[in-house]
Amino acid sequence: MAARSKARKRAVDVLYEADVRGSEPLELLRERVILASPPIPDHAVRLVEGVAEHSARIDELIDRHAHGWSIDRLPDVDRAILRMAVFELLWVEDVPDAVVIDEAVELARSLSTDHSPAYVNGVLGAILDAEVPTS
Repeated sequence: MAARSKARKRAVDVLYEADVRGSEPLELLRERVILASPPIPDHAVRLVEGVAEHSARIDELIDRHAHGWSIDRLPDVDRAILRMAVFELLWVEDVPDAVVIDEAVELARSLSTDHSPAYVNGVLGAILDAEVPTS
C-alpha cells in the first residue's frame, strides 16, 4: 500500500474513532501521535487537522449532496471517509481529484458495506461538480 494510502486509512481511523467516542478529532490525534507505533504519517495529521478546521463546511456539503441521507444517518465509517475525502478534494492542492475519489472508494470497499463504494463515489462526484470550478 502506498504511503499516502496508508495515511488516508490512519486519518479515517482517527476520524471514525473520534466520531464513535464523541470526542474531538484533534484530541484523539494528539493521543495517537504520542502513543502510535508506527508513527502517524504527516499526511494523516494534515487530513485530520484539516477536517477539524473545516468541519462545519464539510458536513454541510456532505449533508447537501448525500441524497436520501442526513449526515447523522450515514454509517460511521462512511461519514469518516467522506469527511476526509471532501477535505482533500477541496483544500489539498497537491493531490488530483480523481486520486482522492478513487482512494475514498477503495477505503469504502475495504471498510464498509457493499453499497458504500458507489455511494461514496456518487456523493464525492456531486460535491466535486458543485464546488470545484472547471477550467
